[in-house]
Amino acid sequence: MTESVLTFSGVATGYASKKILEDITLDVKRGEILTLAGPNGCGKSTLLKAAARQLPLMAGEIMLFGRKLDDFSQKEMAKQAALLPQSRSIPGIPVEQLVLHGRFPYLGLSRRPGREDKEKVAEAMELAGVADMRHRDLRSLSGGERQKAYLAMVIAQDTDLIYLDEPTTYLDIGKQFEILELIRRLNRESKTIVMVLHDLAHALTYSHRIAVMEKGRLLAVQQPEELFQSGLLNDVFGVEGHWAAEEKTYYFTPHHK
Repeated sequence: MTESVLTFSGVATGYASKKILEDITLDVKRGEILTLAGPNGCGKSTLLKAAARQLPLMAGEIMLFGRKLDDFSQKEMAKQAALLPQSRSIPGIPVEQLVLHGRFPYLGLSRRPGREDKEKVAEAMELAGVADMRHRDLRSLSGGERQKAYLAMVIAQDTDLIYLDEPTTYLDIGKQFEILELIRRLNRESKTIVMVLHDLAHALTYSHRIAVMEKGRLLAVQQPEELFQSGLLNDVFGVEGHWAAEEKTYYFTPHHK
């Protein structure tokens, strides 16, 4: 039986006194890509923030690698799981300096990177395809280039578990596939990925399992083929159309009224 690396048990959370998520129970298996899917405002990003301990729980418990989330120090957490949020600032720093931020959990009191840190940064930039941009100002990059630079930072953090909140948003179709293929490659190198995607065809194509959410609740967790055949996506998203699959790549054609 595949080991669970992240477990939500009856989790409820939200902002201040407003509850966004209710009774979320979910296991994330080692080595999988699990995608959170659902309409806007259903709580997908909130669930990632709870997993990253950025929101307090109102009920339930989250376990990370068999330990309660609250038992980790901040530095320990950063060595276990990395979060790439959807919204973030764009500092005027070179790409290489941004990627080095991923090594902060490993730096000593001097805060100076050692040989291993520099090697991890170089490897991450190479893997993400930004090595030739290392000296460029982050603000000068295109949206796709910038996203790959941030992914390089996450790679440099060298965690077994990675959270990605809408990693392809605002990118043109070519850059979206570059990012998705990079995510697939990270997974093949033993990274467990939990991500939020809005494009359902991409979610079906690039995920091992999909967790479908609606109004703060978890409706189903299914493999792409199961979900594809169930008709649940049409019901949840309120769309009418036809799903097609070819060699595990999925397509949707809307019905015009």
